[in-house]
Amino acid sequence: MSSNRRNLRDHLLAALVVLPGTRQFHLHVLISSPRKCTTIFPFAKPRPPRVYAQDILVILSEQGVKDESTITPTIEQADKGKDENADASSSSKIKEEGGGGGELVPPRVIVTAIEATLYNIPHTSSAIFYVSKVDSSGQASAPSPTAALVRALLKYYVDPATRPVDAEHLWVQLFARAQSQYLFPDSADFEGKKPLSDTKLCAWWRRVLTRVVVDLMSDEEKVREREMDAKMYYILPGYGEEEAEHTLRIAGVPLPESKVAWKYGHPYSQKNIPHPCPTPTEGHNLGHYIPSFDDDPKSRFIDEIAYTTDGEIKSPQRKRARTLDGSTSRTRAATEQPTAEGPLGELGKVSPDEFWERMSFRQECVAGAVTGFFTVIVTCKRGGGGAECGETGLVASQVNKRVLTTLTGVEFSTVERARKATETVEAAIRGLCEGIATNSGRKTPERQIEPPRTPPRGKRKIEEVISPNPFPEPVASLESYVSDIYGSVLTRNAVVEKTENTGGYVRMLNVRRKIKK
Repeated sequence: MSSNRRNLRDHLLAALVVLPGTRQFHLHVLISSPRKCTTIFPFAKPRPPRVYAQDILVILSEQGVKDESTITPTIEQADKGKDENADASSSSKIKEEGGGGGELVPPRVIVTAIEATLYNIPHTSSAIFYVSKVDSSGQASAPSPTAALVRALLKYYVDPATRPVDAEHLWVQLFARAQSQYLFPDSADFEGKKPLSDTKLCAWWRRVLTRVVVDLMSDEEKVREREMDAKMYYILPGYGEEEAEHTLRIAGVPLPESKVAWKYGHPYSQKNIPHPCPTPTEGHNLGHYIPSFDDDPKSRFIDEIAYTTDGEIKSPQRKRARTLDGSTSRTRAATEQPTAEGPLGELGKVSPDEFWERMSFRQECVAGAVTGFFTVIVTCKRGGGGAECGETGLVASQVNKRVLTTLTGVEFSTVERARKATETVEAAIRGLCEGIATNSGRKTPERQIEPPRTPPRGKRKIEEVISPNPFPEPVASLESYVSDIYGSVLTRNAVVEKTENTGGYVRMLNVRRKIKK
């Protein structure tokens, strides 16, 4: 086990410390323990591969600093576990090297939240990192830390040196759809929040992913030694390649130079990199190619293909009905389904190319807004190393769910409400880690927002098969909270100013004096 290896929390804090301005960041990172997952490839035959899923929730808060002139940069992460009795959730003053100090001033508010899932498929030495939601409350100082936080999170998993699973191939996948709010209730009503338009959001994601790949592949010696390679795919349903490229070019700033070029299309027809789900030895089954994620239009479409026969949609196979004497009998609907070994519905007839061509006509993709599907594949044939340690400070999956329930039950429409919401959420996280059911003295809100989602799967929704989990459910503690979950960092860097023409940032310059003739 490498002693100098950073956990995810420390990795993210190191990325935040270089951001411009003087401010205090407070970070909470919740990673659930691995659990069996049968819903990502539900139509694979004769049986889906063994998949282990981990839920990831990152919540970042920001707090202003009063006396900037007397503060020197320092990183303070709850004493890094040295003092378990210290109050890691609150810090009224910044300790600094060389004397002096600056008091933190309210408000301390949550500014960014990221929800993602890591799927590990040992059979193909593959892993899928799916980013389901990224949202900002609009109350961060400029520049917003969201892009830097997302880049650091992605790089942690794509870089073989830090990747906490033993996987030769890492697939990053996401569906970009612009909405005014996802994880922060009523944040759309806050005047400081400026949500990106549909095209600008797609351009933003392409730029973020490009930066991740550029940073990863910039070390040529490391790339050569570990035989690393990267491929990038994107597709805007309903747009041709030239039209999509033009749309994103005029919506965002120029992309950084990269030896890896974006390929317009999907990655499921290429044969150089093994697919996460083993492909059928005989015949064809679309269910082995297209993964099913929550809140993703691909999932609903593949469900319809699986239960469609000769233009008619049929219901899933019913379970055997139990009679009074305890025996079972098949219903008529069950006998009408295809054999267990063959692909359901039209899955054996629809190719990946045809699937994506038909996706262009789906309601979720042609409802007047531009949407985008992005995939980045990073392979490493030698010298992974990151999986030797694994991730530490894991929590039970119910902890993530309860924190999300708390987050979506508070309000972010004003600074004051955001401050109170932050207190509630951060207290809930620490309380759950300490085994204390707490809501900071407040009642659980009756109203909870329903994040924007694709149309539901309805009666054909795939239910997850429950089976014994080989990994024990961890019990969070104050020790794990201090050492792996919560951390804070103080930044004091040059202030920057956003330019109007490029969308980039430049250092503030002194006014030029007029030269006398």
